[in-house]
Amino acid sequence: MNAKQKILDAVRRSRMEPVEAPSLEQTWIQYDDPRGQFADVLAQVGGRCVTVSDVHEINARLDEIPAWREGKRRLTLVDGVEGGNVDLAAIDDPHQLEDLDFVIVEGELGVAENAAVWLTDQRIRHRASLFITQHLALVVPAAKIVHNLHEAYQRIAFDGPGFGVFISGPSKTADIEQSLVIGAHGPRSLTVFVVGPA
Repeated sequence: MNAKQKILDAVRRSRMEPVEAPSLEQTWIQYDDPRGQFADVLAQVGGRCVTVSDVHEINARLDEIPAWREGKRRLTLVDGVEGGNVDLAAIDDPHQLEDLDFVIVEGELGVAENAAVWLTDQRIRHRASLFITQHLALVVPAAKIVHNLHEAYQRIAFDGPGFGVFISGPSKTADIEQSLVIGAHGPRSLTVFVVGPA
């Protein structure tokens, strides 16, 4: 008898009794203050949360961010946010975005559990802009911050082909000597503007 046959025979002899599958009907994590939890977790993963009353207030708050003020190529895909000087509709080749300094775009919802923001490419002609920019800002309505990922997936529609991504914090890695490096292979900073009352 060869080694392979011995292993297979041993596996057959040691069968375990079947176990009933666990129920997924359970209460998932809930927070007393989902917005506060979102902001706390975002800070822990290297991002920054800014609460604003409306979209127009974002203009003043952007002026407080050095990366926005000093950025030469700025893209805004949020109605009411001014100061962008890159026209994404006029760019045919995403390689032309290689020197983007700052991008601000709307997210569909935020997740308090892990400070992730769900984005799709419905309004973004070149989704590479989300990952190639030096600094990224996302805009999320306060009322669309959910407690956990299970709740988020219930709200996300997958009606057809398309692109979607959860982004939590700036780019980072701790692969090299377990030392955290921010901005290793994507945006060096992430600011999330939470708009309006909860």
